[in-house]
Amino acid sequence: MLVLFTDTDTDLTPKLAEEYGYHLISMPYSVNGREIKPYEDYKKFDAHEFYQMMRDGILPNTSAINGYDYEKYFEPVFAAGNDILYVHFSRAMSATFDYMDEAVKGLLAKYPERKFYTVDTKGITIGSLNIVKEIGDLYKAGKSVEEILAWAKEEVDRFAVYFFADNLTFFRRSGRVSGLAGVMGNMIGVRPIIYMDENGKMVSIGKERGRYNAMDKLMEYVNELADDIYSHRVIIAHADAPELADRMKKMLIEKYGDKLRIEINQVNPTAGSHCGPDTLGVSFHAKHR
Repeated sequence: MLVLFTDTDTDLTPKLAEEYGYHLISMPYSVNGREIKPYEDYKKFDAHEFYQMMRDGILPNTSAINGYDYEKYFEPVFAAGNDILYVHFSRAMSATFDYMDEAVKGLLAKYPERKFYTVDTKGITIGSLNIVKEIGDLYKAGKSVEEILAWAKEEVDRFAVYFFADNLTFFRRSGRVSGLAGVMGNMIGVRPIIYMDENGKMVSIGKERGRYNAMDKLMEYVNELADDIYSHRVIIAHADAPELADRMKKMLIEKYGDKLRIEINQVNPTAGSHCGPDTLGVSFHAKHR
């Protein structure tokens, strides 16, 4: 039997994980030195409380999980005689996968008949969520692991995500975005436009003054790159900015009609520790990233 795994950096919640058949790996963050594991240390993520904390000046930190944690997640599945497919956030964004590789190497030596497969979504938050849900659909439809991996090889780079950060303070601190130097000198009112590239890294590709101008720019990218958009989900992400998300949804419906499969999603706290509150983004099926 094939068992699906994903992680909380893909924005999947326990409820959705159960719906699709995923086991959920918790990617931690720390607040005032206390490590917190999403959906293990609490059942429901209170996005408003978390992002308000950041607005009030308390800045979370993130860290990789260790090999022992991966063993705790994976070994019971191998011991039960099952194989694993792990659909994860971008390998290029964290050293955690080095620890995973070592843990899996040891487990496969212990359980040599088992198989471990991965799909690198080359994304995080909704860029990953779109792919995680599509693979979940394939899994529920009874597709084999070979069919799922073939789909991923063709489709992972066809899911684009574009977003803007409302406050450069958080991304400047995290150091996770390349190309930000051009906007750092004039931070007031500037929103960098960022996308996930084909290497799974966040890259700043422009800047806009004001939230509405930034949203217009996101729509420009959707209009330019969208491909077979009605056959796939369009997912809007926000970091405690429901009004912006609703506005983005209305803009999409005005352009493409109400046949779009639009979903609105809160950015998970681990990713949100880097982008900060009032971030807004959109993920869609595209000609390319």
